[in-house]
Amino acid sequence: MPHYRNRLALALVLLAGLWVAPAPAQTVTAVLEAEIVTLDPHFTPAYISRTFGYMVFDTLFAMDAEGRVQPQMVESWTASPDGLTWSFTLREGLLWHDGTPVTAADCVASIRRWGPRSSIGARLIAATASIEANDARRFTLTLKEPFGLVLDTLGTTSSPVPFMLPSRLATTPGTDRITDIMGSGPFIYDRAQHRTGDRMTLRRNARYVPRTEPASGLAGGKRVGIEALEIRIVADGATAVAAMRAGEIDYMQYAPFDLLPALERDRRVRVMGFTGLNMFTGHYRMNAATGPFADSAIRRVLLHLVDQGEVMAGMGLTGTFSRTCNAFFICGSPYEIDVATEPMRTPSIEAARAALQQTRYAGEPVIVLVANDLEAPRISSEIFADRLRRAGFNVDMQVMDWASVLARRTRRDGWSVFGVHALGVDLHSPLTNSVVGFNCTNAMTGGFHCQEALTPLFGAFAAAPTLEARQAIVAQMQTIIYGEAMAVPFGQFAQPAAYRAQLDGLLPSAIPIFWNVTKR
Repeated sequence: MPHYRNRLALALVLLAGLWVAPAPAQTVTAVLEAEIVTLDPHFTPAYISRTFGYMVFDTLFAMDAEGRVQPQMVESWTASPDGLTWSFTLREGLLWHDGTPVTAADCVASIRRWGPRSSIGARLIAATASIEANDARRFTLTLKEPFGLVLDTLGTTSSPVPFMLPSRLATTPGTDRITDIMGSGPFIYDRAQHRTGDRMTLRRNARYVPRTEPASGLAGGKRVGIEALEIRIVADGATAVAAMRAGEIDYMQYAPFDLLPALERDRRVRVMGFTGLNMFTGHYRMNAATGPFADSAIRRVLLHLVDQGEVMAGMGLTGTFSRTCNAFFICGSPYEIDVATEPMRTPSIEAARAALQQTRYAGEPVIVLVANDLEAPRISSEIFADRLRRAGFNVDMQVMDWASVLARRTRRDGWSVFGVHALGVDLHSPLTNSVVGFNCTNAMTGGFHCQEALTPLFGAFAAAPTLEARQAIVAQMQTIIYGEAMAVPFGQFAQPAAYRAQLDGLLPSAIPIFWNVTKR
C-alpha cells in the first residue's frame, strides 16, 4: 500500500499555496470526481454531468434507496388494462428557475429529445405510437406494442437521465448542446460564479416545492437546508484529503483507497461506503474483433483465471467496502442470478493453464491496457496481467492515461483487454448495461461482441410484463454472456465518499446529492 503519510505531508505543503478562504457557513464545499464540463443533461452519458443534472433539473420518476421507482414530478398516473395507454398528471406548483410554470408540453418535448440519446429510452420511443400533452398538467403516452418498463424507463438513473427541460430548450436537437441552463430542480446554476477550472456554484432554489414524503435515494422530498453548494476543482486526491482535514472542504466524492485508514481515524471526518446498486462492478472487457480473444474458447479460459478477492485486496479494500460477485447483472439487484458461474467460483491459475492448453492459442501477444491515472482500472489491470502471464499467455502490458485507453478501445486492433468499472444503477439492467447493451451494433464500448442469440432477448426483456418474467430472461442472457465469455467481473466495490462531521442528513448515494443536508 502506498505511503499515505508522505502523500498527505506533501499535499499539506501544496495546500498552503493553493487554497483560498473558506466559503460562508451555509455553503457546502464539495470536490467531485471531475470538473463538470457538459451542462446539457441529455448531451453526454458522463457520470459527472448526471450528478449536475440531479441538482439542477428534475425527473418525472426517480429511484428510491431500495431501488424502487417512485413518482417525482408526477402526481398520479393510470395505465389501460392492455398496458398500451398511459396517462400522467404533474404535481401542482412546479416552476422553472425563471418562475414560469412547468407544463405537460415541456415534459413531452423533453422525453422526445432525451429518448434517442438513451439505450433504454430509445426502446421506449421505438414502442411509442404517440406522446401528446392533453392540457397544462396532463399528457398521454400511447404504445404501439407492449413495453413492460414504462415507469422504469421514465425513472431510470442510467445516464443520460430523462431530466425535464422547458420546451423552448427541449426542442433543440439532441446532437446540439444547449447553453441556457434552465431547470426546475432544488438548486439553481449560478452562471456568474462559474470559473472554469476552479469552481462552480449552485444556489438553493427558494421556489422549489418538495414532495411531502421523506427523501429516499433520488426520490422523495428534496428539501434544501443550505444556501449554496460550491463545487471546487482539485485534481489531486491527496490534496483534497488534506483540505478536508484542514476544514477547507466539506465533501469529497471519491476518497483515495490508500488514504481511507487516515480518514477513518480522523474524528472530524466521516467515511461513507455504499451497498447494492450504489456499488461499482468491475469487468475485464475483451476485444472480440481481432487478436487471441476473438476466439471464444480462449476467452473462456479467463473465467477460471480471475480471483476477485485478490483484486479487491490489491485495491486496498476490506470487506466493508467490497465483495465478490459472479452475477453479471450485479449482486443486490433484482437480477442477481447464479447460473453459468461455475468456472468463476474457484479461480485457479492451474485450471486456467490447463484450459489454455486445450485451445488453439499459439503465443500471440495479449495486449493489456493499463490506465495509470485511475486507481481501480490500473490496479485491476496490473493484477490481471500478472495472472495472464502465470497462466501461459504472452502479455504485452501497455501503460497510458484513461483517455488514451478510451481512444484505443474504439479500434478493432491494438488491444486485447482492459479493466473498467461502472455503477450498479447502470449495470443492473440488460437495457442499460454498457458491456452487453451494444451487442451486434459495432458500438465501440463493449469489445465488438456479436452474439445473435442475445438480440431477441433484449426485446423480450423490455416487453416482459412482470419481474419474474424478466428474471427468467436474464438467466438466459447470463448463460450466453458467460458461455461466450463476453466479459469477466473482477469484483463489486464501493468507492467511498468522505465528508466533514459538521454535515448532517447526507443521503447514502453514489450519485452525490445535497438536498436533505444541513451544516453545523
